[in-house]
Amino acid sequence: MTVFDEDVVVIGSGFGGAVSALRLSEKGYRVRVYEAGRRFEDEDFAKTSWDVRRYLWAPLLGCFGVQRIHRLPHVMVLAGAGVGGGSLNYANTLYQPGDAFFADLQWPEGHDWRGELEAHYATARRMLGVVEHYPHTGVVEQIMAGAAADLGVGDTFRHAPVGVFLGMPGVRVPDPFFDGEGPDRTGCTLCGNCMVGCRVGAKNTLMKNYLALAERRGATIEALRTVVDVREHPGGGFLVTTQRTGAWFAHDRRTIRAEQVVLSAGTWGSQQLLHRMRASGSLPRLSGALGRLTRTNSEALDGAVTTRVPEGAGLAHGVAITTSFHVDDRTHVENVRYGPGSNLMGMLATVLVPGDRRLPGRLAAFVGKVLRHPIRGLRLASLHRWSERGIIALVMQTADNSLTLSLRRRFGRSVLTSEQGHGEPNPSYLPEAHRATEAIAAQIQKHTGVRAEARGSWPEVFGIPLTAHFLGGAVISSSSAEGVVDPYHRAWGHPGLSVVDGSAVPANPGVNPSLTITALAERAMSFWPRKGEADSRPPQS
Repeated sequence: MTVFDEDVVVIGSGFGGAVSALRLSEKGYRVRVYEAGRRFEDEDFAKTSWDVRRYLWAPLLGCFGVQRIHRLPHVMVLAGAGVGGGSLNYANTLYQPGDAFFADLQWPEGHDWRGELEAHYATARRMLGVVEHYPHTGVVEQIMAGAAADLGVGDTFRHAPVGVFLGMPGVRVPDPFFDGEGPDRTGCTLCGNCMVGCRVGAKNTLMKNYLALAERRGATIEALRTVVDVREHPGGGFLVTTQRTGAWFAHDRRTIRAEQVVLSAGTWGSQQLLHRMRASGSLPRLSGALGRLTRTNSEALDGAVTTRVPEGAGLAHGVAITTSFHVDDRTHVENVRYGPGSNLMGMLATVLVPGDRRLPGRLAAFVGKVLRHPIRGLRLASLHRWSERGIIALVMQTADNSLTLSLRRRFGRSVLTSEQGHGEPNPSYLPEAHRATEAIAAQIQKHTGVRAEARGSWPEVFGIPLTAHFLGGAVISSSSAEGVVDPYHRAWGHPGLSVVDGSAVPANPGVNPSLTITALAERAMSFWPRKGEADSRPPQS
């Protein structure tokens, strides 16, 4: 008789991993979750983003925070870290994408994907505690409505759906979502620091729902364990090897045997592991399509900032994202904020320069803008109360563009690199984003009486866009020639390994993808049999 240490190992505890841990535990499986990041209680999060050891992720330097930053030749990626994955530092914004997302030809034929996912979107909204329309209107919401009107798209303006327990501000109550099975909750104080980590306990992170319930049903979560190898065992199942995260020495390597593996390490983590396992021969039958159709949500992060803090404006007061509008039928714009004191990410902001030029032209435009108004430029560039002086504009598109990721050797290590992929070139800037930020800047000045200017980012000056929604690369597909996983999220060639996270998403949703990743994970887990029962999923052909 084959003996397994666990029925299922789940690698990663973000949206896909958390759903998998709960639903498989409910179906009777012994589940162990490995998470590279640390576990946070509410009081463990950084008070502001300047507490870099608790905010930024750089484990070899002793920083075990929630904010990962990765760089590729064609994009800079912002991601999450810790037990709860991206839910710890995302902006708790939970939109369902429109028809353009489901019209993408990459979706496998033979399924009504939009129809199949409707019930799972509903489950995801219930589990994540979505409030369909952010209920508060302040100056930022008025500015966004005004910008939409100025752009001639006022009819598209709306308040965002948010995953936050609003309740009575600062008042702690028994679990209001799961008949008392979940943790006690505290009403949102609108502090604005959702993306630094919610110290109040109002944000509906995965530790407040899926993961908390999974642990109650017997799932084990091991934090600060990085998976370094996954290989098939000749006698069945997989050997999963982990080591202590961030260790220079004394790696404390351990290997266990699991009957099945669910890979949910986020797009960056899952792709990195899959590429290395394919190259090393640990998972030799993985599809050659690995790395293709890597998406950035066709995204830009720009914004507008004032030269001084507007009195009484409250630009940093509220949930991280509260409103949005559409510049055109494929371009979606949201306001983003950090709370007072969380000014570190302002280091990425700089002069907004035209992106339709080669690098020398961009640099010349940058220098020209700086020299034209040096004093004003210094005031705009100041990090002093940066979060209270402006609005970040998160711009996303359903455009069909992509990158292809692969491995290369650098300083003796295998690292991910990128090249332009299928569809339009991945944009180095979005003219629609520039139009939107100019409109937002004008509205800030109108509402506050303080001079405001549109701002871009340092990476954008050098032709490298920023994205907070890195997707794809191990996409769902009809065959191994077209993608990495089948319609049930099983890896082609290694059906005992499932990929259930953002890396399986096949197209740019044009909105925040967390709700979609959750719904896809719910769908994937719904097909798993209960432990000991026959598997009704068709075998791979």
